[in-house]
Amino acid sequence: MYKSLEFSIRDRVARVRFTTPESLNSISEDRITDLQAVVRAVREDPAVRALTITGSGRGFCVGLDFGLLKKAFADIGYFESVVRRLNAVLLDIEELPVPVIAAVNGYARAGGFELALACDFILIADEAKIGDNHAQVGVMPGGGATQRLPQRIGLQKAKALVFMANWLTGPEAVDYGLALRSVPLAQLEQATEEMLAVLVHRPRSLSATLKRTMNASRLLDRRTGIEFEISNFVSFMGNEPIAREGYTASLEKRDPNWY
Repeated sequence: MYKSLEFSIRDRVARVRFTTPESLNSISEDRITDLQAVVRAVREDPAVRALTITGSGRGFCVGLDFGLLKKAFADIGYFESVVRRLNAVLLDIEELPVPVIAAVNGYARAGGFELALACDFILIADEAKIGDNHAQVGVMPGGGATQRLPQRIGLQKAKALVFMANWLTGPEAVDYGLALRSVPLAQLEQATEEMLAVLVHRPRSLSATLKRTMNASRLLDRRTGIEFEISNFVSFMGNEPIAREGYTASLEKRDPNWY
């Protein structure tokens, strides 16, 4: 079913691994189609509590495939259609009702960098290299970097990273506020599983509400944001039995029955 990645669901976690290491897992039309299918599968499976995305070989994911780019530079209409498809799937990933972890194992640049930015959390290998190299080759980012990056690390750092087209190592990405944690590559899978072990115990409806409310903070002024939080609080606490179950379980000193 999938041409450019491996996809599985086990233990309430959806897992994606890109499988085109010969191209550093560059973004082809097949990859966009496969990611669209992954989004549908995660969205439609209420048992899934988290999604993790990683690469194989030396790359996490890099920009558009060279064959695709050759065709795109010859036809701006086609170029726009590809960029719109890519942005649509990145927005869908961002809006999934479960937390999404980018486990950056190697090179992540251009579109792959923008994919990582669409995830809730970035865990990165110390040895990995991540950055936006569009300016180095005289082109614009088209997968959301100019919008998501300033929100993640601040405007000045974002401009420096994009204008200078610098690579960041794993530890540098953490220092920038871009990644949450950096570990040696040999420990990246373990670090990812440690985080997943916590996330899978969060009810999906709670994760969805937290994501929706917190993501809105980027767009709303403080007063409007507080009102949005209150409205989500009232809706969740009034309609979701897991809230009362969690509270009751804590009083009774037992695990909540959320499954």
